[in-house]
Amino acid sequence: MKKYFDFIRKSLSGEEVDYTKVSIRNAVLLLAIPMMLEMAMESVFALVDLYFVGHLKESGYAIQTVGLTESVLSVMYSIAIGMSMAATALVARRVGEKNPEQASKSAAQVILVSFVVTFILSVVGVVYAEEILVMMGSKPEAAAFGKDFTRIMVGSSVIIMLLFLINGIFRGAGNAAVAMKSLWIANIANIILCPVLIKGFGPVPAMGLTGAAVATTIGRSIGVLYQLYHLLIADSQIKIRKTYFAPDLKMIKSIVKIATPGIFQFVIASCSWIFLAQLVATTGGENASAGYQTALRLMMFFMLPAWGLSNAASTLVGQNMGAGEMLRAEQSVLKTVKYNVFFMLTVSLIFFFLGDFLVSFFTKEAEIKSFAKNALHIMSTGFVFYGIGMVMINAFNGAGDTWTPTWVNVLGFWLFQIPLAYFLSRHYEMGPKGVFISIPAAETLITVLAFMLFKKGRWKTVKV
Repeated sequence: MKKYFDFIRKSLSGEEVDYTKVSIRNAVLLLAIPMMLEMAMESVFALVDLYFVGHLKESGYAIQTVGLTESVLSVMYSIAIGMSMAATALVARRVGEKNPEQASKSAAQVILVSFVVTFILSVVGVVYAEEILVMMGSKPEAAAFGKDFTRIMVGSSVIIMLLFLINGIFRGAGNAAVAMKSLWIANIANIILCPVLIKGFGPVPAMGLTGAAVATTIGRSIGVLYQLYHLLIADSQIKIRKTYFAPDLKMIKSIVKIATPGIFQFVIASCSWIFLAQLVATTGGENASAGYQTALRLMMFFMLPAWGLSNAASTLVGQNMGAGEMLRAEQSVLKTVKYNVFFMLTVSLIFFFLGDFLVSFFTKEAEIKSFAKNALHIMSTGFVFYGIGMVMINAFNGAGDTWTPTWVNVLGFWLFQIPLAYFLSRHYEMGPKGVFISIPAAETLITVLAFMLFKKGRWKTVKV
């Protein structure tokens, strides 16, 4: 037992490890443990908000607003994740080449570009918050109720972007422990502040749904301050100096080349999820929408740790390619697949046997619970395929081949999932159930295509 505890302690300590030299099994697990905990903490944000707002008097409106806002924010997440892919790929490749100064310069340039883009979009979200909710399928009275929540959440997109992006930098450098700790700190603050600001405490007035947005934004901001300390002040492998923020057109061009398809990759997926959310809301009503959003939050609570595990493949592919170890890069991906399949199979069983219990934790409304449980059972049938697909996508992204998963997503989401969901829910009048069925069907197709393309090996030739 001491051996295992020492291994876990090492993975969480943040000490530098040469991931191109240690055994592949150890490399995957040393990165995967903090990465899974990091992503688990990211999913806790939505669940904490959902739990507290689900116990408000207007729980139906509140749950729907949180879910629809998260769907809108997924576009912002897409930009942040796309940019973090570029950061991870560039930093990992430079670290593999044993060039930490260039890795640090790459990190600074990605932050510069991302900040400008996200700031513009967040201003638009603040101005048109209520209109966005209506466009998403919310009733006018529900949109009026939730507009302040949406305005604060979308307005804080710059903070969300920095949280994702800087963690991508640390992951590329192999320092997943700092990325994990920033999310822990942010979540502890959110968990403390949520009940205080939502229900009120002492001199602090009750803010209701709006309090959840304020708590989440403050929590994330504290996490970003922790990240910036390690980037700008602490003694670490990636150390950004002020001069590194001076625009470097050559490096920016390289960043845009990698990040643009990476952003499209997740915008494609996000737009598909937005369409599905709107389809559920219009075919099933408020309770169906609330049930679907509850199921999605629960699903993401387990899916994000799996995504964290698959992030290990991204770092290992980038660093091993930088060191010229192509075979080791491929073996790292296949080892990560093995672990993720086991994890997602376990999650499938949890959802199948404990779905009703998990849903009842967030809502007592019988109709909402029914929709949520149905969604969980159907979506969980594809979890094993989700696990494999995540690793494949991250392997391509870690190599800097962000175009391949982008085209796979176009085919899987826009040309297959959206038409299938519309056809089943509208033409066959299956309503929300038709939407639920389209999700595992599309993810299975995406996984099969991604695995076939991975085995072809074109990603091994990408230069960044």
